[in-house]
Amino acid sequence: MSSLMARLQSGKGYLFSAIVVAGLQTLILGTIIQSRASILSDGAEVLLKTAPVDPRDFLRGDYVVLNYDISAVPVSTVSGSIPAEPGERTLWVRLKRQEDGFWTVTESSFNALPPQPETVILRSQPFYSNGLAAGDSIRVEYGIERYYVPEGEGKPIEEARNDGNVAISVRVSPAGTAQIRSLLVDGKPVYDEPLY
Repeated sequence: MSSLMARLQSGKGYLFSAIVVAGLQTLILGTIIQSRASILSDGAEVLLKTAPVDPRDFLRGDYVVLNYDISAVPVSTVSGSIPAEPGERTLWVRLKRQEDGFWTVTESSFNALPPQPETVILRSQPFYSNGLAAGDSIRVEYGIERYYVPEGEGKPIEEARNDGNVAISVRVSPAGTAQIRSLLVDGKPVYDEPLY
């Protein structure tokens, strides 16, 4: 009898542990989804011009590889010191809206930039830097370099991209994190991201 009770109690312990683990996984997944939705609903909207990508790398499966004009940040825009030691870095990039509606780099820094009116600060993904010269550009990514499309619909986007007619509307959180809001072809939204 005591052996049966011990097995039942042991089973309850496993069940309780499984419920706790499932609850934690649900909480973590919910937090990730809510964070993305918060950026998409409340973040500052920025329109970015895409730049050419080697067509052999443009479409991989059901997503499109995107490159932006702001992905090559001129060293001349860096305010403050440029780290001389090789290592992993993050670049903060100040964007300002231009007359054509697209946003471009006006300032960058290896330290957080203070807010300024009519600008948005975008934070790069971590990258490795091995020293920079004055005429160089810093190649960065912002976590918005892939856009998933419905199966089989990448070819028309690739053709429009090759003609320079694709733009991406992104939302940027106050912390500098970007999320793609919509993909535009010839200035018209083709795909919009749902909040959830």
